[in-house]
Amino acid sequence: MQIKLKEAAALINGKIIGDEEITFSSLAKIEEAQPGDLTFLYHQSYEKFFKNTRASVILVKPGFNRSRSDITYVETADPNVAFAKLIIRYFNPEFSLSGIDKSASIHQGAKLGSNVSVGKNVVISSGCKIGNNVKIFHNSVLLEDVEIGDDCIIFQNVSIREKCKIGNRIIIHAGAVIGSDGFGYYNDDKGVFYKIPQIGNVILEDDVEIGANTTIDRAAIGSTILKRGVKIDNLVMIAHNVVIDEDSAIAAQSGVAGSTKIGKHCLLAGQVGVIGHVEIADNVTLLAQTGVSKGISKSGTYFGAPVKEVKTALKLEAHIRSLPEYADKIKKLEEEIRQLEEELKKLK
Repeated sequence: MQIKLKEAAALINGKIIGDEEITFSSLAKIEEAQPGDLTFLYHQSYEKFFKNTRASVILVKPGFNRSRSDITYVETADPNVAFAKLIIRYFNPEFSLSGIDKSASIHQGAKLGSNVSVGKNVVISSGCKIGNNVKIFHNSVLLEDVEIGDDCIIFQNVSIREKCKIGNRIIIHAGAVIGSDGFGYYNDDKGVFYKIPQIGNVILEDDVEIGANTTIDRAAIGSTILKRGVKIDNLVMIAHNVVIDEDSAIAAQSGVAGSTKIGKHCLLAGQVGVIGHVEIADNVTLLAQTGVSKGISKSGTYFGAPVKEVKTALKLEAHIRSLPEYADKIKKLEEEIRQLEEELKKLK
């Protein structure tokens, strides 16, 4: 496939500097790009690869030092976003699955929309309602009364338990479990645990994406809810009755404990842990390995365990790294004080 640069530049509102008639056939990282590739430069740490890149076209920010004349440049306000738009427009992968495999087990009480594709050994139980243009890949299981909207992709070995509701344009990656029992128990005066039945469900609103091997627990009562546009990475744990508001994202190996509410446009980096029964405001960013032990009522960036506003956290980290030096200084000061006290005794 040959893509005209003029067409691509118009898509990203880019300004071409160089050969306007050039075409490209693929996208590549700057350090790996070959002739015919388009690449991008959005971060200063990658500028070291500019000298030797073999790309034909490079997306850069306005004002970039265009020291090479053998490359065609496209100036755009955000090369990273522009590159993503080109991937979506020209290189969006097609996931091939068509028809209903003869090994699939579909209960006669299930209702399937038009153009539903079902892979090998899929189980769809009674009362399920599947929308239009849904692909369900091999070995997935949908228990009773699951509802799935239109244009969804459910990859291999996904389990969706009873009464869960999946919106439109949802992607659920391999091995995810939607609607597993919440971690609900009570213990008696002897310390013996007794299971509390988890009788709620999970609701995934439109345009949610769930990563591989992520688990989202069903509510004890009511619903665990991921609202429109939420994105969840691989190996994330979302506990019962959690509510995550629109356009928030959670990175790998993070965990959110029960009944916590996370606001809109929040970002949780890798290995973040959030205690249960707290609320996090809109537009909060939690840096990697942050431990949230209380609610956050103000938007901003936070870090540390326990969590702190990022500037405070980084100052404390700097002081912690300096503790050996501080200890040496204190010892020296103590010795100087001791010597001064001895001198005072002699004067008396």
